Amino acid sequence: MTRKELFDECVNALAEQDIPDSHFDVMCIFEDVLAERWALSDGRKELSPEKETEIRRMVSLRLEGQPLQYILGQWEFWSLPLKVGEGVLIPRPDTETLVEDVLRICRERRLVSPKIADLCSGSGCIALALKKELPEAEIYALELSGAALGYLRQNAALNSADIKIICGDVLAPETAELLPELDIVVSNPPYLTAEEMNELQKEVRCEPESALYGGADGLDFYRAMTPIWKKKLGKGGFLCYEFGMGQHDTIGRIIAGNGFENLNFSRDGGGIIRTVTAEKTED
Repeated sequence: MTRKELFDECVNALAEQDIPDSHFDVMCIFEDVLAERWALSDGRKELSPEKETEIRRMVSLRLEGQPLQYILGQWEFWSLPLKVGEGVLIPRPDTETLVEDVLRICRERRLVSPKIADLCSGSGCIALALKKELPEAEIYALELSGAALGYLRQNAALNSADIKIICGDVLAPETAELLPELDIVVSNPPYLTAEEMNELQKEVRCEPESALYGGADGLDFYRAMTPIWKKKLGKGGFLCYEFGMGQHDTIGRIIAGNGFENLNFSRDGGGIIRTVTAEKTED
């Protein structure tokens, strides 16, 4: 069978199951299995039986509802390769907005070697992106899930990143006590509501609930984390959060109610208000 023949067959199979982006998904699988950037540059090439079998196996997993990223075992964030799989949240482009927020603060405040804590670090995508751009920064990546910690450690090694990985509950004051005074606290915590959890796409249901569900209104983590981690910030330190669509007003009230000032909201690539930064102006 030629590459083009199998490619068309796989795309049609996904499309028949109403799986979005079927062309993109199959192209990613082809490029992964064949280890070629332009796997269809010559669609007339014959596939070896081994390669055809592997492509069909991966497409079958996609038909079963497995996320493409889990099937490939690796995904890119901030131009960094990251290992992902069952038990860890898949990095999403929206989260790059949060990285940009932190980098903007560092530029404006001329912070060359800031101390930064990434709470609910998961795959480590935020911590590793920041270490890439701020090589002199002292970065702590905190995660409680054993499965996610495994990927976090793999990704730090994969990207030769010298970050400090801590297994700990970010909702526990004793975890915060393990860290020194910080310049920036950044987090993309679970923020889906109970209603949203009931309406998740099949692929998203494969991701760990602990990394998605944020309580009935999605804001449990923000309420608990903010007062705990405010104490770890020095005067002039910043709190940086990602959150879900439509949550910005309540998030703003939670942060302001904890004494933070100079709140600044940013929109993601889709135009949705996605992140906030806030300054601790008093000791």
